Amino acid sequence: MATNFWSPIRLSLEIASLSTVIVFILGIILGKVMSKKSFRGKALIETVFLLPLVLPPTVVGFILIIVFGKNSPVGQLVEWIFDQPIMFTWWAALIASAIVAFPLMYQSAKTGFEAIDQDIENAARVDGASEWRLFTHVSIPLAFRALLSGGILSFARALGEFGATLMFAGNIPGKTQTTPTAIYIAIDSGNMQMAWLWVVSMIVISFIMLLLVSFSKK
Repeated sequence: MATNFWSPIRLSLEIASLSTVIVFILGIILGKVMSKKSFRGKALIETVFLLPLVLPPTVVGFILIIVFGKNSPVGQLVEWIFDQPIMFTWWAALIASAIVAFPLMYQSAKTGFEAIDQDIENAARVDGASEWRLFTHVSIPLAFRALLSGGILSFARALGEFGATLMFAGNIPGKTQTTPTAIYIAIDSGNMQMAWLWVVSMIVISFIMLLLVSFSKK
């Protein structure tokens, strides 16, 4: 029972952690670029970035199946490179989690960078700071709270991802079965004891994440 209990939680934490690292980096880079640049089509690109936040998870899962399925060019390329399809693998669960978590990180990063006083950045430029040094030593520290909040919220969102993961990665115990999918299967099979244990675990983890977000804003 212990193994059956911990396996989905461990897998969820692994996937949520790695997907958070990915969206944290991408969110910071794209958030910085989009906060300072104005160009034709910007609104359209931002809409695409934020779309997973409002789309039903099953729609996200469907799109991932179409994009990475065996009949798609991308899916065939992945299968040719790795000698196996990406669907119903650990990597599929990672992709699904990262995509649904990205909008939270992107929006937080963009908001944090937009709140920075331009005079501070301009003063650093006058003092001879390169754009990279300005980004790493001025912009990121000033937007740190927003970035931290975005990272925590992204982790919590990735941890709770269900619909897209179930459709794209499946529910293979020990391989792609995350805690949300394990809860669904436990309830469906009438195993309420395991369902309650996983539910309580998710509530505790999510509570801690929200608590960290609250502290990061102080």
